[in-house]
Amino acid sequence: MSSVLDRYASRATPRYTSYPTAPHFQKDFAEPRYRDWLARLDPAAPVSLYLHVPFCRQMCWYCGCNMKLAARYEPVAEYAATLRREIALTAAALPGRMTISHLHWGGGTPTALTPDDLAMLMAEVRAHWDFAPDAEIAIESDPRTLTAEMAARIGALGFTRASFGVQEFDMRVQKAINRVQPPAMVRQSVEQLRAAGVSGINFDLIYGLPHQTVESLVETVRLSAEMRPDRIALFGYAHVPWMAKNQRMIEDAALPGAEARRAQAQAAACALEAAGYLAIGLDHFALPHDGLAVAAREGRMRRNFQGYTTDQAETLVALGATSIGRTPSGYVQNIAETGAWSRAVLEGRLPVGKGLPFIEDDRLRAEVIERLMCDGHVDVAAIGAKHGAPAGWWEDARPALEEMQADGLLTLAGAQLRMTALGRPLVRIAAAAFDAYLPSSTARHSVAV
Repeated sequence: MSSVLDRYASRATPRYTSYPTAPHFQKDFAEPRYRDWLARLDPAAPVSLYLHVPFCRQMCWYCGCNMKLAARYEPVAEYAATLRREIALTAAALPGRMTISHLHWGGGTPTALTPDDLAMLMAEVRAHWDFAPDAEIAIESDPRTLTAEMAARIGALGFTRASFGVQEFDMRVQKAINRVQPPAMVRQSVEQLRAAGVSGINFDLIYGLPHQTVESLVETVRLSAEMRPDRIALFGYAHVPWMAKNQRMIEDAALPGAEARRAQAQAAACALEAAGYLAIGLDHFALPHDGLAVAAREGRMRRNFQGYTTDQAETLVALGATSIGRTPSGYVQNIAETGAWSRAVLEGRLPVGKGLPFIEDDRLRAEVIERLMCDGHVDVAAIGAKHGAPAGWWEDARPALEEMQADGLLTLAGAQLRMTALGRPLVRIAAAAFDAYLPSSTARHSVAV
């Protein structure tokens, strides 16, 4: 069966953190349209907030994010001042004071901010929004630059979850990706945050890195599990040097091939499950008590631009350069270039650069793809009926699904689709069968495994 898996694993496929995916967002999206979408929100419904800080104090060569190296703090301070204005500007466009169910700081590295600037921005958020009593307040951080002062401030500000990019503990791999962080450094950061009252800890691990082996990754899993993070994400390295110039520092010859990547992913997953973590969705693992594991068991896990989530809000308000948000009417993405983003905000304009209004077919296919990505199974007919679609609406997906069924990767009984244990790592390919935009797309994507 390895030859079957290898044949699928090397296919380039979207990650489906949204549908339609970001390459299909329309340029020059009109700011008044976004204002209208915000104005029409139900003020009684909870919303999520995402705040993006595109700065890092150190460059990682594997990173594919839109980020800037913060050699000096002045540009970061200016960005924080503008972000404060955007918070107030966006809140003023809403139909009233709304309640936040989830808040997530991403980047870049949000802890590239000073503790005082982070506190200033959180105070601005609280000035315009209320927080639900059980709101998750999360932040991404870098153990190489997290200070004891910042860890204490994160706890004092009420954060409930923090994420670390561990990636791999093997020193040769760390040097090859320019991210040297010994286990003791990560452990210290985890202990500081837990002591400050941050109860939820997430780790990100990556397979497919230069010079990485099954043995080094399994050892990384062992060391990570000793620190007992509540959630661990296991991502495949996406080598896209045509998009991320810093990845050109990584030698192609040092990267593992498709079969080696698959072996690493399988070995790491087995090690995580042996350590007591439950497999969640495509690439997440969680301790049984964690809220994500509970949501997965109850069939209410969701997927958005931050990955798998317990967040049930239908609106994600995105703040900061290049951030992506969602309303019931469609997707929006802020201007990516920080100078242009800043000018728009200072002129009193919502700094939206791209967007995509939903049509009913988008909503239908998005729900099928999300349930498949989250649950590993989906009743295609039931979701079609919910959206008023004709019985045969998904016939365009059937040939690809039947091919996967013949290879033992899924079962298709009528309109009931279920990934097999063998096919679970390839769920993105099954989801792609429902993607109406993909056949004509020129966008480049990472491999499936």
